[in-house]
Amino acid sequence: MKRRICFITGTRAEYGLMRKLILSSFNDKSITSQLIVTGSHLSRDHGYTYKEIESDNIAISKKIDLKIKGDSPKDISQYMSEALQGFSKAFSTLKPDLIVILGDRYEIFSAATAAMILNIPIAHIHGGETTEGAIDEAIRHSITKMSHLHFVAAPEYKKRVNQLGENLKYIFLVGGLGVDAINSLKLMNKSKLEKSLNFSFGSKNLLITLHPETLEKNKTTKNQVGELLEALDEIKDTKFIFTLPNADTNNLQISKMIIKFHQQHLDSSVIFSSLGQLRYLSVLKFVDGIIGNSSSGLTEAPSFKIGTINLGGRQKGRLKALSVLDCEFDKRKIIFSIKKLYSHPFQNKLSIATNPYGKAGASKKILKNIKKIPLDNILKKKFYDL
Repeated sequence: MKRRICFITGTRAEYGLMRKLILSSFNDKSITSQLIVTGSHLSRDHGYTYKEIESDNIAISKKIDLKIKGDSPKDISQYMSEALQGFSKAFSTLKPDLIVILGDRYEIFSAATAAMILNIPIAHIHGGETTEGAIDEAIRHSITKMSHLHFVAAPEYKKRVNQLGENLKYIFLVGGLGVDAINSLKLMNKSKLEKSLNFSFGSKNLLITLHPETLEKNKTTKNQVGELLEALDEIKDTKFIFTLPNADTNNLQISKMIIKFHQQHLDSSVIFSSLGQLRYLSVLKFVDGIIGNSSSGLTEAPSFKIGTINLGGRQKGRLKALSVLDCEFDKRKIIFSIKKLYSHPFQNKLSIATNPYGKAGASKKILKNIKKIPLDNILKKKFYDL
């Protein structure tokens, strides 16, 4: 009987990272592949990004609609509860032999919890990383402890997963999936991209992608976004491409402020709830840098030899290339960092910057292992002390 492997995705970014792996799995006739879609994929406000999956001709096995509307901690807790129930029912119907999950979001935590209770082995991608400014930090390490196979992006992360008591036999250093995504797509040329975006690039262009620091209060989030937007307001002869935040706590406050800024700067800015993977990576090819706190500024931007102004503490603890400038949410410091990004010394540094998340090939390595590794008795885990 073919092994049934169930992939789970809850966000546009997550699917973008796993896209090549999922496509390869569904094209492999030696296994039966399943896909559960949930989270912001099914939210109108976040662009109904499940349609991008359907456009890839991937059959969605199950949709778990969390009916995302609010963004308070209470709302997120409710979504987690509904997700837990939804995954329990879905797994009972699909009966996967193994689930494959990536990262650290609350929907993924619910999927891992349901699988653990139902005695379904879990393969976890991108464990061992740290993001001290977000609840993702605790969620990611919790998922590691529930998982049985670990696919990590760097030697430091392999060591950390082992430090959490996991068996080195089941920790695989494969590199980052973001690099795979870049190499697997034929990116759009400039004219085609501009037509798709209904936007003309200027002499200077920056991508702004900001998410909530989920360990902060709503008032702090408002102040942080205010500092950023006040800084951008003083930057002349530059165009901005905004992407709206994930469905995290306090995301609505960020979206409202960005939309208001865009309405006041229609000639120099454009805004998207979701660019989709192809357009997002194509934008990276033509902008001068990223400003915000998205992991893509650390894991994908370095491959394009562009700078990243990494704001605040959301990504604190992650590996960073020479192309990354850490900056506080302070108007003057943000302006200083933008000037530094365009400076000749920093631009020269970009030519020698390398991506710490490795080279292409992660998807192939992961698929090889999830197809072949014996799953008998894998549920009984021993805590491995260092």
